[in-house]
Amino acid sequence: MLASKLPNSLLHKNPSANLKGNAHQRVVIMRKILFYLIFSSIFTFTVQAQTIVATVGTKKITLKEFNEKYDEVKKNTINAPEPKLFLEDLIRYEMGLQEAKKRRLDKDPIVRERFNQELYKALLEKQIGDEVSKIKISEKEMQAYYKKNPELRLSHILIEFKPNASTKEVNEAKKRAEELYAEVKKSKRPFEDLVKLYSDDSLSKNTGGDIQYQSRVTIVPPIYEAALKMKVGSIRGIIRTQYGFHIIKLTGKRSYQQANKRQLRAAVFDFKRKRIFDKYFSALSKKYKVQRNQQALKKVK
Repeated sequence: MLASKLPNSLLHKNPSANLKGNAHQRVVIMRKILFYLIFSSIFTFTVQAQTIVATVGTKKITLKEFNEKYDEVKKNTINAPEPKLFLEDLIRYEMGLQEAKKRRLDKDPIVRERFNQELYKALLEKQIGDEVSKIKISEKEMQAYYKKNPELRLSHILIEFKPNASTKEVNEAKKRAEELYAEVKKSKRPFEDLVKLYSDDSLSKNTGGDIQYQSRVTIVPPIYEAALKMKVGSIRGIIRTQYGFHIIKLTGKRSYQQANKRQLRAAVFDFKRKRIFDKYFSALSKKYKVQRNQQALKKVK
């Protein structure tokens, strides 16, 4: 009865038709909003692309270019300069760039080498940068690595030869080292005393040859590899490095609990990163023919 008294406009003989009408209206409104947003974005982009904030020689710096570079600076800098100051920096950059090209510095061998280095780094960043950034290091991995690469404390006697030493000078140094090693093995004097008498290493001589705890990444490989096979308190010689001939004594070996965890984590990171590098270049090497002259390397001192 009540329904008969209501206006016809409020009588919904077909409710589904009314819902469809409302849905259609919403779609129309959303399309208008979307069109407005797209148009606004295009208009803003066009204005910025056409607005010139500075002209330097033949180069026109647009508002769009300025904003892109300024946003990058703000993203990577705590105290970003004011827009006015940043524009001056950008102008100086463009002046310097144009002047460098006039002077043909882009043809300079040193500049080209630096460019090639940046090109190489850009390739690695693009190809494997994401994989490297996702490297995770667990406690278990650190323990496994440390088991094979512990921190060792060493003392040494150095019989030095110069980097450009002749074969004769190297042989003389080796003979002296062999004679000294024979003496060290039979001597009853403390190793520290022998260091003070015979070592050419002025830095460690006054501390009995002690070079503190070292890891695989902080000492030359020949010495570390030799020390790794030794027992604490034992002496070994002679070991050749680029510095001369060494007689070493292993005086300590740190447990994992005592290890420098920060340095250890960095070493594990480098180890995992190297595997990524090796994998990438192994695949890349299939594209290029490479020839190596190992004989020529033997001439390098």
